[in-house]
Amino acid sequence: MTPETNSLTGTDGPTLGPPPGCPAHHSPGGLRRLYGPEAEDLGAVYEKLRAEHGSVAPALLHDDVPIWVVLGHGENLHMVSTPSQYSRDTRLWNKLQDGTFKPDNPLMPHIAWQPICCHAEGDEHLRLRGAVTGAMSTINFRGIRRSINRYTQQLVNEFCEEGEADLVSQFAEHLPMAVMCEILGMPEEYNDRIVHAARDMLKGTETAIASNAYIMEALMGLTSRRRAHPQEDFTSHLINHPARLNDEEVSQHLRVVLIAAYEATTNLLANVLRVVLTNPGFRAQLKGGQMTVPEAVEQSLWDEPPFSTQLAYFAKQDTELGGQRIRKGDGLLFGIAPGNVDPRVRPDLTANMQGNRSHLAFGGGPHECPGQDTGRAIADVGVDALLARLPDIQLNCEEHELRWRASISTRHLVELPVRFEPKEKEKLEPRPLGRPVPSQREGGKTTPPSPRSEAAAPATARSAPASAEPPARPGLLRRVLLWMSGR
Repeated sequence: MTPETNSLTGTDGPTLGPPPGCPAHHSPGGLRRLYGPEAEDLGAVYEKLRAEHGSVAPALLHDDVPIWVVLGHGENLHMVSTPSQYSRDTRLWNKLQDGTFKPDNPLMPHIAWQPICCHAEGDEHLRLRGAVTGAMSTINFRGIRRSINRYTQQLVNEFCEEGEADLVSQFAEHLPMAVMCEILGMPEEYNDRIVHAARDMLKGTETAIASNAYIMEALMGLTSRRRAHPQEDFTSHLINHPARLNDEEVSQHLRVVLIAAYEATTNLLANVLRVVLTNPGFRAQLKGGQMTVPEAVEQSLWDEPPFSTQLAYFAKQDTELGGQRIRKGDGLLFGIAPGNVDPRVRPDLTANMQGNRSHLAFGGGPHECPGQDTGRAIADVGVDALLARLPDIQLNCEEHELRWRASISTRHLVELPVRFEPKEKEKLEPRPLGRPVPSQREGGKTTPPSPRSEAAAPATARSAPASAEPPARPGLLRRVLLWMSGR
């Protein structure tokens, strides 16, 4: 089907109904679904939509709720970079306003509005986002890289004597959480239980609400402690930012930072390691020095971005995008994965993208991921340290046996079994008691380090204490899970 161009500047008279192909039609009308058996391979669905409609296509979300899918690289960049036309404020969505998108829709966790920077606009967005980026500016990346290496060695020590491991459940799902807990200022909270809770939330299981409550309880406790006794960590800087976030705003933004960074970096680690283990040419380039690990990470961000799409942006006015008439209030899916393979920017998908960072993996515009440098650091150092420790590591199954758990927003590798010659454990350096961290300044610049007022608590073992679930706060039980794959 050739997309119809309905230019707002043309001479056509007003229409009584939506234009042909517009997702505002109540009947599915042959539109492709982005869920269920029809969408088991969403990558193939996106390519069919591109062939049928062009760079912006109508499709159906769960319960046949209409949505525009933005498939073009340039169209995606225009959407995320034009806040005068497109917003992340989910309250603007006409399908939410008219009841088409119902409260029990399984995608509600992505849509439910909250007073956080991800959904805010204008001055409120500047206030909340400024606090997050200000706290981000205080991260000591030299120290964090040492921590990433130390946690990598600790994780490898747990399986190196066995000669085999699963790099998803034993490495990729743990390293980002360990690092993020240290950045936030709660290294003592890092254990198997918080990793399980984060994964449980993201899967949307029956116990996801309880897992969310557990994580929020930890973050609210951290907020309370740092409000009373600030330290040189991300949470303290978030609390002390001139934006003066209240405790609820602090804990909710900690949740956004923790979960978004965790899921994105877990997927990134798994994807980079998979390519290294399954693509002999890729690995040979790494070994031969033709490609560095950071370059391998960027290639992965093009080919298998941690989030395949992001739900959603909303039109603030009647407009046009990719030859399609977009009505005020229409919802648009930010197509990260399909945008990255737009044939107009990547006519040859096998071509090396070294030195090109124009992928969509971290978004763009006012809502561009503020923690992308942290994610890159975890992947760069973690992969490099793992390969240095286990240079003979090999995939322990056939490549076609690898399985993914896919949703509209992400494609998560289920397991990555490997084998290697058993190695002895290495002695680990003790965790430093504290490092000076620069104080934040307006504009994201930093001032000279200041002494740490209180030594950080030592990291505990990863095994979780056997204890009952913490009591869920009534407010948390009423919240739907937010931003399971958004930023």
